[in-house]
Amino acid sequence: MKAMILKSYGKDATFESAEAAMPEAGPGHVLVKIAASSINTVDTMIRQMGKDLPLSPETPALLGMDFAGTIEAVGEGVQGFAVGDEVYGCAGGLAGLPGTLAEYISADHRLIAHKPKNLSMRESAALPLVAITAYEGLSRAGIKSGMKVLVHGGSGGVGHVALQLAKHFGADVYSTGGGEPQMELITRLGATAINYKTESVEQYVAKHTGGAGFDLVFDSVGGVNMANSFEAAALNGQVASTVSLCELDLTTAHFKGLSLHVVFMLIPMLHDHQREAHGKILRSLTEITEAGGLKPVLDETQFSLEEVGQAHARLESGQAMGKVVVEN
Repeated sequence: MKAMILKSYGKDATFESAEAAMPEAGPGHVLVKIAASSINTVDTMIRQMGKDLPLSPETPALLGMDFAGTIEAVGEGVQGFAVGDEVYGCAGGLAGLPGTLAEYISADHRLIAHKPKNLSMRESAALPLVAITAYEGLSRAGIKSGMKVLVHGGSGGVGHVALQLAKHFGADVYSTGGGEPQMELITRLGATAINYKTESVEQYVAKHTGGAGFDLVFDSVGGVNMANSFEAAALNGQVASTVSLCELDLTTAHFKGLSLHVVFMLIPMLHDHQREAHGKILRSLTEITEAGGLKPVLDETQFSLEEVGQAHARLESGQAMGKVVVEN
């Protein structure tokens, strides 16, 4: 089969077209003909940093984690899937798992689900990693109807999904953005937009919560912004973080009695740990999407599999609005 591979890592590393061995549907796996795959920040990090990241594959490396496609073969012991089923998932592209920048993938059936019927292959491929991350973070933080929820980075890949899911669960949702396009998208998705460049945390907490703070803060920005999340949270509030690779003073979190939930959604793939949880979440996301509660935002620029290098550059440029997707 055709695949786009990396022979080396680094900021200037380029993808090369190559012939790769066709995977097989082994026990517990399905063979999927890939229609589309989306690019996530972690994909660009692996390409740039290589073995400085413990999750990077050996070279030559076949990257790509998300996909949508059609099942062509079903392995021994697989139930609930059949040849011809349209599916989506996040099932490769790290450690010893071959990725999705190819014509086919042998995917662990526990990591996939039937794709939403009301989404295209391209739209479905945009969802798995970001949507599982958002769903897991909100769930672990105890999302429920009536909560005041603040999403940091609500126009980003994870953030724009977290915003929609929080609304689906009945929350009163607010989200920070840093410019007119971001603010417009946040408003269009149904949240109250907050311009973090013109309003301080103290100002928007006073304006929207009467100074009490938000019941749940979902932080998809991380770094120094984690301190803002702690400041914005209510007493005994919940903070879910998807980017907690930082050193941080927990004094504010201590005196406010905050609960911090760190989400690293790659654990099931990396460690073969409770992979069935991802399949279950994807099934829930399919139901939510088909009910009209979730729709991914796609960047306007389209790329073919051969143009994956350009797709990485588009995501890294910071100019993309929505998920960047490559199509086979």
